Amino acid sequence: MSAMGHTLSEDATDDSGALAGQTVVLRPTEERHVDEFLAILTEPEVARWWPGYDRERVARELIGAQCFAIEAFRETVGLICFDEEDDPEYRHAGIDVALAPSAHGRGLGADAVRTLARHLIVDRGHHRIAIDPAADNVKAIRSYERVGFRRVGVLRRYERGPDGTWHDGLLMDLLAEELG
Repeated sequence: MSAMGHTLSEDATDDSGALAGQTVVLRPTEERHVDEFLAILTEPEVARWWPGYDRERVARELIGAQCFAIEAFRETVGLICFDEEDDPEYRHAGIDVALAPSAHGRGLGADAVRTLARHLIVDRGHHRIAIDPAADNVKAIRSYERVGFRRVGVLRRYERGPDGTWHDGLLMDLLAEELG
């Protein structure tokens, strides 16, 4: 049982640190996830948004960090990470997610984001969650809006793309009471 009183299959946490949503389970990352994550991050449709990952970078930045493997139907279909600002005057958390193209369009990304957001709000005490997709990542933006995230504004020339040019980002946030 989690603090919310749900079983693992209903947005809960188990003793391994796994979080369960409606259709996904978020598992803390381990070395065994390196190759799975690399396969996902080097898919052209994903690498467009997550450029420059090789095996070393995946191991260094995504394993043992504040990241989870997204599992659906006993298969790793993505990864989701969070960061936290602990300054009491600005306390909030941020989420970043990458999903294998084969898992797109099935609601798995929205379920993963909702599950992690609920954990950050209920278990870690955050009142606000931010997410910042590329401004032209329409699929991701729609998914985040289904969870309850709202558009805050455009982050002009926010991130450098693989081609070396700067691209806009979209700042979105979700308040605890808006979680869908």
